[in-house]
Amino acid sequence: MNGQSYVKEVCEVAKKAADNHAESNTAMRKNKTASKEGKGGDSPSRLIDARIKELGDWRGEMLARVRRLIREADPDVVEEVKWRKPSNSMRGVPVWEHDGIICTGETYRAVVKLTFAKGASLKDPSGLFNSSLEGNTRRAIDIHEGDKIDEKALKAIIRAAVALNTSARATARPVRSQNRPKSA
Repeated sequence: MNGQSYVKEVCEVAKKAADNHAESNTAMRKNKTASKEGKGGDSPSRLIDARIKELGDWRGEMLARVRRLIREADPDVVEEVKWRKPSNSMRGVPVWEHDGIICTGETYRAVVKLTFAKGASLKDPSGLFNSSLEGNTRRAIDIHEGDKIDEKALKAIIRAAVALNTSARATARPVRSQNRPKSA
């Protein structure tokens, strides 16, 4: 095999590998989109509705209330249900996203917990964060039965989390030119 044939063959192999990689990424994106559907085709919103109804007490009411506030603060929010496993009876955890996770909404026997994925980077002038204060990344708001929510302050934190996610996304991956300079 001469030098030109070898180079041509290597180029063809590289092109096939790139095509396979692109097809694999497309399939992964399709699967990721499809994963937004729950078991039996239930949407995440329906699963969260069902969880609220299933709770049937103050925790369900509080989860519905914070969900409404999140939607009001960010009309473009995407609802997900993640981490479905036997330890949570396959119900999973409600998650609100906008260019990344804004917060999760977990329910426990005595508390509804809103955990903000990047809460340590958010200003909290009203002092809503009252849990997970020792970490470098997350912050949480534990809401107990009978607690009042400062709706204005919560919406401000949600908007700040969205702004942080969108600014991080804009700077995280700069678009590179497809035309790379030729080496000498």
